[in-house]
Amino acid sequence: MEQSVGAKLLLLLLWTTRCGYAGSNGPGGYTSVIEVTNGGPWGDWTWPEMCPDGFFASGFSIKVERSQGIPGDDTALNGIRLHCSRGDAQRNTHVVESQSGRWGKWSEPLWCPGGGFLVAFSLRVEASVIPGDNTAANNVRFRCSDGAELEGPGLAWGEFGDWSNPCPKGVCGLQTKIEEPRGLRDDTALNDVRLFCCRS
Repeated sequence: MEQSVGAKLLLLLLWTTRCGYAGSNGPGGYTSVIEVTNGGPWGDWTWPEMCPDGFFASGFSIKVERSQGIPGDDTALNGIRLHCSRGDAQRNTHVVESQSGRWGKWSEPLWCPGGGFLVAFSLRVEASVIPGDNTAANNVRFRCSDGAELEGPGLAWGEFGDWSNPCPKGVCGLQTKIEEPRGLRDDTALNDVRLFCCRS
């Protein structure tokens, strides 16, 4: 369902207040947004969440609903958390999460080696099947600043798309596209994500 004009304006106001203007001179601490081209078609963009000033995302975890079998309704990937750090990657951390779907369980965090940071991502998305049980996003991969690649413990439906553009320094926030629960109709939960690149 499309958001009303009022809801979109409120989201923009909250985003601007929390994050600042998305430019190299803005106060929000980020310079650009990275996206992929294969995100699912359902749902609406929710609120962005940002790492604290001076923190970069050095790890992530995902919320996944396991296969529900027949005739269950599968939603697969429901959420993504960024684990932001400054200094020691696994001690001085702060977790940020945009809106997530209601189904599934959170995985243990995966960390960039050697104190590196997340710089790019790729989504595994199942193409629309009509009629059928759609799941949209199933898994996510991240590339670290040293070139290491981390793949979440998601599901295998669909294909990984192209990598996003890289952040020059690292990722510092995220925003998710979520389809709200639809009752007895087909649910997909998380469809897409965009990430924010840190300025410093």
